[in-house]
Amino acid sequence: MNHINLPPLSLYIHYPWCVKKCPYCDFNSHEGENRSGYIESLLADLDGDLNYIQNRKIHSIFIGGGTPSLMNGQELDELFVGLKNRLNFEKDIEITLEANPGTFEVEKFKAFKEIGINRLSIGVQSFNNENLKTLGRIHSAEEAVEACVQASKIFDNFNIDLMYALQAQTIEKCLSDLQQALDLKPTHISFYQLTIEPNTLFAKFPPVLPKEDDIFSMGEAGINLLEQQGFFRYEVSAFGKIPSKHNLNYWQFGDYIGIGAGAHGKITLAKEQKIIRTLKSKAPKDYLNACQKTIEPLNNPSFEFMLNALRLKKGFNESLFVERSGVSIKAIRNKLNHAESLGLLSHHNSHIQPTNKGFDFLNDLQEIFL
Repeated sequence: MNHINLPPLSLYIHYPWCVKKCPYCDFNSHEGENRSGYIESLLADLDGDLNYIQNRKIHSIFIGGGTPSLMNGQELDELFVGLKNRLNFEKDIEITLEANPGTFEVEKFKAFKEIGINRLSIGVQSFNNENLKTLGRIHSAEEAVEACVQASKIFDNFNIDLMYALQAQTIEKCLSDLQQALDLKPTHISFYQLTIEPNTLFAKFPPVLPKEDDIFSMGEAGINLLEQQGFFRYEVSAFGKIPSKHNLNYWQFGDYIGIGAGAHGKITLAKEQKIIRTLKSKAPKDYLNACQKTIEPLNNPSFEFMLNALRLKKGFNESLFVERSGVSIKAIRNKLNHAESLGLLSHHNSHIQPTNKGFDFLNDLQEIFL
């Protein structure tokens, strides 16, 4: 194994509660449980991971869920005081909070900014009320528009999450949804296909989705519209005038500490020259009572690197693969050649990049490196 360099370090914070569990959601989210003491548990969890920092500053923070915008000002104050007492932030750190478009959360946008959050990610999913009803969302299209309008006044950087391939959705309706998002002037749009995940309500009672050819056409037309209006596709479903630092750190196989119920982490250990995964207690009750941390070695770093980095439109250099996986590029040379022979990959002057075909058949490309 080659020497593994320490990559940038991010922090992911999971908030597992929401007002209502959406039928498509397979994230660790729960309705209406006791949330008392969660911030205290988060900070105790972080204390147990401080040795993973290894003299690094925090590159980015992402607070996801669930619906973390349900936290009140006092909870967020307590959280950020605790974070700043324990961590050193990079000067240009990106701090993202996921928010729902409901009126209650919108009223807190200014408080979020004052606390130190500088990027908002708004879970709109659709600007069509029929679509929102089918998706089990509790906000209206009008509330979604208002949330984005207010976000644009307060934040220089905000993302809109938008789904396509929804029940009864046509290509025209999909593009109308997307144009509405563009008109609201976000700096980033996550445009992704609805997929039916196991152990969700949609898996048990699936909606009638558009035909596969129509879904493909929606994706292609949406990508073209986004790129025409200056949104660069830097990752499979991420389009940004300002790309997300946190997202990029994931896809470039950076490190991240994960705190909160069910949070995952990926850490490079410099002295031991190995990479580990961490996992925290998933059930909120268990997490609050006594958070358990599971640590596992990352046994196939070359595949894990490729699984992430092949999602990047611009690809990556061989040197990044070696520095962050600790594996020689020779170890995957035959697989690179095979992917290139299938037209899924371009490999030129030490630069590796998925082709357009490789992006369309990403699962097939990633599987080659398993």
